[in-house]
Amino acid sequence: MKLSSKKRKTAAAVCAFLSIFGCAAAANVYLPAHVEAAGYTVQEKNPVSVMPINQAKFLKGQRFDLQVEVKGLADDFKVTVDGVDAEKYFGKKGEVKTADGVTVYCIPDVAFTKAGAVKVEAVSGGNKNVVNYTVTDAKAKKKAKNVILFVGDGMSLQAREMARILSKGLSDGKYNDLLNMEKMPHMAVITTSGYDSLVTDSANSASAYATGHKSVNNAMGVYANSTKDPFDDPKVENIIELVKRTKGMATGIVSTSNITDATPAAMLSHTRRRAEQNFIAETMTEDYHRPDVIMGGGSRHFIPMNVPGSKRKDNVNVVEQFKDLGYTFSGNRTELLNTPADEDKILGLYQLDNMNVYIDRAMLKNPKVLGGFNDQPGLVEMTQRAIDTLSKNENGFFLMVEGACVDKQLHVMDWQRAAYDNIELDQAVGVAKKFAAENGNDTLIIVVADHAHGASITGTYHELDGKTGREAVRTYAAAGWPTFEDRDGDGYPDNPNPDVTLAVQFANHPDTNINYKFKEVPTSPAIMAGDKAIANPKLEGEFYKGNIPYKESQEVHSADDILLNAMGPGSEYFNGVMDNTEVFFGMVRALGLDGTKNYKK
Repeated sequence: MKLSSKKRKTAAAVCAFLSIFGCAAAANVYLPAHVEAAGYTVQEKNPVSVMPINQAKFLKGQRFDLQVEVKGLADDFKVTVDGVDAEKYFGKKGEVKTADGVTVYCIPDVAFTKAGAVKVEAVSGGNKNVVNYTVTDAKAKKKAKNVILFVGDGMSLQAREMARILSKGLSDGKYNDLLNMEKMPHMAVITTSGYDSLVTDSANSASAYATGHKSVNNAMGVYANSTKDPFDDPKVENIIELVKRTKGMATGIVSTSNITDATPAAMLSHTRRRAEQNFIAETMTEDYHRPDVIMGGGSRHFIPMNVPGSKRKDNVNVVEQFKDLGYTFSGNRTELLNTPADEDKILGLYQLDNMNVYIDRAMLKNPKVLGGFNDQPGLVEMTQRAIDTLSKNENGFFLMVEGACVDKQLHVMDWQRAAYDNIELDQAVGVAKKFAAENGNDTLIIVVADHAHGASITGTYHELDGKTGREAVRTYAAAGWPTFEDRDGDGYPDNPNPDVTLAVQFANHPDTNINYKFKEVPTSPAIMAGDKAIANPKLEGEFYKGNIPYKESQEVHSADDILLNAMGPGSEYFNGVMDNTEVFFGMVRALGLDGTKNYKK
């Protein structure tokens, strides 16, 4: 199509709200502003950008925005799908928008209605780009009624091992037992990179699970565009939207993090910038992707600005909006446990920000650490209540449960707190397995990390012979065994700081002081002194020189592959080495979803 200058200028200035998925500038031609500012370079790309990007995979009927972007003003776009004009192919008119130095041609809220290979060709200004897609409608032989996705944020193989050692112990070199997640029949190795970087963040990786599409760091449910607006990026339909739209299933998100943080938010949200948590909170009320159960931290994004602790910049009361929609609200463990059993819509917010970790919440109970939130539920209790509520829906349910603080504690190099939260996640997995066994084994259960951390067990540590610091790190035969004990049989060691503990060391960390001992009060490894991170003087121990940029005051993610375990209908899909986007396709395959169908009540 060819547009006059006048028509280009008068074309829809904003097409993001033409549908629930909208239309925005595409962005795989030019680096996003934050990447350019960092001085990164990539190989030269085609001056005509097509989004979704090459090799994208779709569920048949999954909705998305098709977009073509070129730098500067453009007066012609010719876009075809399998040789047919795109507007004719989709039965929908395209729109043209110019913003921030780019011109985009966009057809919003479209879908491929047949399985197979698809070729999209875009031509503008004498330049051409061709991308190839795959559309699938694969269905498992035995379909699942429900799907429960457990995400151990940052739960690398080594993090699992720490939890297994502390929770199960060893005898004569053999583990006394395995974790609940490790007793599942199917396992795969998952690769984690996004399309902008080798190393991912949680928003990007969780978005791959939620949509089946690659994204970039800090983004969820979108392809990153070249504009500054974090809300105008091209969208892809996610798992919660799909199961609600096509099957009328119940949905829920449970996390020990701020509930608007990356992983839970990625199950339903669309934004280029994960930090827009006030926006995420408010848009959770929108019917097409509103979960029936929401439990976690982060009340500060739901309460109006005139309430102490709020982070909102307005007086919108999102909690009251949910109550008006029929939700029962609980602000602490007691209120959650007293929520009537017949309630089918629950909003639970139990901290202003992230919930406190297991050691601080359930063991030490230091009031200064808890900050007045002395009655928080645990992940096991939240998971149980979410399953009890969602399973009332005869059409089945999708539930995402995140053990968020495995990641958050590894960032601050507090492996003990991370390990206890990893054990808590595993016990929540046990709740799901029990539910599945008692209800016809029609539930697909998946346990996976979103990315890894560079923490590794190199031996043990003790000072029983008077040695301290690095000389007290015991390697090879000198390592022997740690002396963690679980005398009450609850799965958690009674003491996180036994005489002989693990020597956990990090491959990527700032300057810090290390003594290998448990910290009674959570303490960051480094603090900022101007624009440089220095070892936190509150930490006693030997000085360890950092190996990451000085601007980083915490340990950072690694690009290591991670493990997935699965059981139930459709779990046979998971084996070998798989891309993280395949987690989405394993779930929709198990449920037998058809994106061309719309559920009618």
